[in-house]
Amino acid sequence: MKNKILICCYILCVIMTSCKKDVLDKTPLDSYTDQSVWNDLSLAEAFTNNLYNVLPNAEHNWDNTTNRTWALSSACDEAFNKFDDYNASVMNSGSLTPDNLGVFDIWGSTYSIIQNCNIFLSKIDNVPGDPARRDRLKGEVTYLRAYAYFKLIRDYGGVPLITKPFDLNSNFERSRNTYEDCSSFISDELDKAAGLLPLQQSSANLGRATKAAALALKSTLLLYAASPQWNAANDMAKWKKASDAAKAVIDLNAFRLFSGNYADLFTTLNSELIMVRLTNKQYMWSAFQGVEMFLSPSGFHGWASFAPSQNLVDAYGTADGKDITDPTSGYDPQHPYANRDPRFYQDIVYDGRPYGQPAFCQDRYGVGSTNAAEFYEGGLDSPQGWDKWNNSVTRYTFRKYCDTTYNFNEETQTNKFWIVSRLSEIYLNYAEAQFRLGNNGAAIQYLDLIRQRAGIKNPLPNSLSGTALENKIRNERQVELSLEGHRYYDVRRWKIADVTENKPLMGVIITKKANGSKTYNYSQVQTRVFKPQHYLLPIPKSEINRTKLAQNPGYSN
Repeated sequence: MKNKILICCYILCVIMTSCKKDVLDKTPLDSYTDQSVWNDLSLAEAFTNNLYNVLPNAEHNWDNTTNRTWALSSACDEAFNKFDDYNASVMNSGSLTPDNLGVFDIWGSTYSIIQNCNIFLSKIDNVPGDPARRDRLKGEVTYLRAYAYFKLIRDYGGVPLITKPFDLNSNFERSRNTYEDCSSFISDELDKAAGLLPLQQSSANLGRATKAAALALKSTLLLYAASPQWNAANDMAKWKKASDAAKAVIDLNAFRLFSGNYADLFTTLNSELIMVRLTNKQYMWSAFQGVEMFLSPSGFHGWASFAPSQNLVDAYGTADGKDITDPTSGYDPQHPYANRDPRFYQDIVYDGRPYGQPAFCQDRYGVGSTNAAEFYEGGLDSPQGWDKWNNSVTRYTFRKYCDTTYNFNEETQTNKFWIVSRLSEIYLNYAEAQFRLGNNGAAIQYLDLIRQRAGIKNPLPNSLSGTALENKIRNERQVELSLEGHRYYDVRRWKIADVTENKPLMGVIITKKANGSKTYNYSQVQTRVFKPQHYLLPIPKSEINRTKLAQNPGYSN
């Protein structure tokens, strides 16, 4: 039986809940009357700009409940957040309930955006102006509403599909749709958006939705729908849809794997990026919102706020593409950072790795050190070093997403983007769907394209199949897409989170001897507890109290 829901009145608010601005933010809508907005296409576009707040961004916004970025890394086995900025501790401790999600909950804020999308879509056809511009805006908002629903269903499962704006005279009772209902609706909406949008935007509209962005989101949506969490019967038709959706993006021939320095993929606009959310430093109130400030080691006066786990570090194989557990890989536990996957050196700051430009950290040189990270006990980046309250508990920090071409201690930050979709993800989507359809050769082909781009020269053996190939696909996603918001959902849709998230989160303790040699001892940073109900978030208790909506399984109201 479908569940009843009362959509609360606060979603009627047109003004978005986020106070942060990106490059799409312009004149506040409260400067205009409702009538004037829907009689001026430029004002309708300003309305659209605010709806982009549904997309994740690269700012460190402690109180932004719509932002599914850094919070996800510390709520899975990828990273540890020392300051619990996004309330991930309730996830990790097993204490999650319907009334303690805090800013990890996105229910109300996302439905608020959906309400505003519905208002726009109910008005836009009657706004005078250039039809092509009107269609583009309509396509953008159709994409953004689809994205909002995608966010909801991957967190909560089936949700009420609301497609008309509410007013104070509306009948607020609605039924909760199934996950399959929602997935089909989102897929159809993304097809509509793709039909209205240009393949790629002009430079003046960079960061806005495109046909390619809509098709890329459809690829991810259908991959989730085909995965074990939502496809327990392993229906091959669902995997075929997922495969076709990924191939449709590939066949656009509009993108190519970035061939430059791998670290620059995440700091410079390039050929691989399908959809990004831009952030303009003009609107940053301080460096505290900057990626470099909250990711960098403490000895460089960063916060090391989201620190890679040993679990993630161990996922990076060796230079020849083998797992470090493979006895033929040449992995040396006494020299654990030697001969590793080239992406390891671009993604992770580890003990001994140079970080940033020497000119930006002369105070380190002034005490006889260098710009090489010192996570060993007593080093500048250790608990006994500088800014010790900000030291990395795992003894690693992320290099990924950090722009080291400027001094983050003196400048607010540089313009940034968060990757919503990129070609590597689509290749991985396609490889996984092809594997499930029994086409191992195609799966291996697309995995090798990604690995070879990374600098791994040895191709995967053509004989790879079964569990071994499945594990390789999953490992490639873990490494290639680290810190991009995928791992949290991947382990859930694969139905393996009860394994990966019940393991202790690990770090390393490094001791430097008098002769300069080092020893490595691995220690538990945090006990993690994952319960069966945690595959979905609970619907907030405040909503349950208002609506009597049935809760997700395993949670008591």
